[in-house]
Amino acid sequence: MDQLPFTQDTVIFGLLCLCLGFVFYTSSIKTGFWGKFYRVVPTVLMCYLLPAILASVGIVDESSSNTYYVASRYLLPAALILMTLSIDLKAILNLGSKALIMFLTGTVGIVIGGPIAILIVSIFSPETVGGVGPDAVWRGLATIAGSWIGGGANQAAMLEVFKYNQESYGGMVLIDIVVANLWLAIILLGVGKTDKIDRWLKADTSSIEALKVKVSTHTEKIARVTTLKDFIMLLFFAFVGVGVAHLTGHHFAGFLQDNFEVIRNPQKILSSLGSEFLWMVVFATAIGIGLSFTKAKNYEGAGASKIGGMFIYILVATIGMKMDLGKVLDNPGLIAIGLIWITIHAGLLILMAKIIKAPFFFLAVGSQANVGGAASAPVVAAEFHPSLTSVGILLAVFGYVVGTAGAYLCALLMEVASNV
Repeated sequence: MDQLPFTQDTVIFGLLCLCLGFVFYTSSIKTGFWGKFYRVVPTVLMCYLLPAILASVGIVDESSSNTYYVASRYLLPAALILMTLSIDLKAILNLGSKALIMFLTGTVGIVIGGPIAILIVSIFSPETVGGVGPDAVWRGLATIAGSWIGGGANQAAMLEVFKYNQESYGGMVLIDIVVANLWLAIILLGVGKTDKIDRWLKADTSSIEALKVKVSTHTEKIARVTTLKDFIMLLFFAFVGVGVAHLTGHHFAGFLQDNFEVIRNPQKILSSLGSEFLWMVVFATAIGIGLSFTKAKNYEGAGASKIGGMFIYILVATIGMKMDLGKVLDNPGLIAIGLIWITIHAGLLILMAKIIKAPFFFLAVGSQANVGGAASAPVVAAEFHPSLTSVGILLAVFGYVVGTAGAYLCALLMEVASNV
């Protein structure tokens, strides 16, 4: 037997599938211990937590694995295509402006939360928020702002723009992962209490319920016994689409970098618009939406969104594996900044939801479209109902668009706060 931790992707992928199989099998047991357990703990949270435990106790070595890369570059765009294939754009527009308001509120919460967190922590521990030159803590926190308003592309852009010491960068990535996923866990726990939360918010959920019914009715109408031809056609739509999305994303990002100085220069505010990953996600989503205007949308009856959902859960498992639970308290000062920061983001969202009587669904997905991006917003949306996945996808794409400008503003405010 190989020594631990396992480094072979074939073995690691097998263990991730073992985790997923265990969770879905036990969650299907509606009586006894497991029935009570899953009434409290959401299925998707367990799909994230078990791989995190494997990484934390040293069974697998995430740093030597390409499973996340494959899941995010191959399976994620395939899932986006399959899950938007039957999208009803008109019904989504009928959801109204509250979804967009909650998303933008989440963005504002990140922009102002960073500098406020620095000011609070500086009172008790000024050395935590200090540093000069490339070691200045605010420069590192700017990369977290990038991640929390748009995702990895914006995070990389902020690292280039503010030139944070790369030897210390790993600590910032850890804070990003730990705090963002703790907040994700809280949101997922809230999904099981959606009705109670919506009653407290006095939210009008009629438009969401109407979308659920409309999509569910259409799905039932086109449902059929799936054949091999159906699976091959779904494979065709998904992975030809992935290939086209990567190809067009690569060339479009290259075109922008070659022709626009503000995108080519990593120190410019729009530099992340040159990200191939960003445009791959955009084009994959566009392909799925395009197919929804053709007869291809009837392949939802053959299980298109279910296969897309399976791809998303594999992605969730690979994300979970990136978090080492044992390192959560390695740097309590910076973790405190992250926790205060995300609390301000959450508090602002709750306040706005209460004011405009927005459903918890808009709060959760609006938050994750910022903090988690395309990797987690569709997952959270699907936890409410599979028919709502496309709302998460569209908001996540919007997050990429506004991400860099918001993160840049946040970083400038954090610099000011650090020098107060």
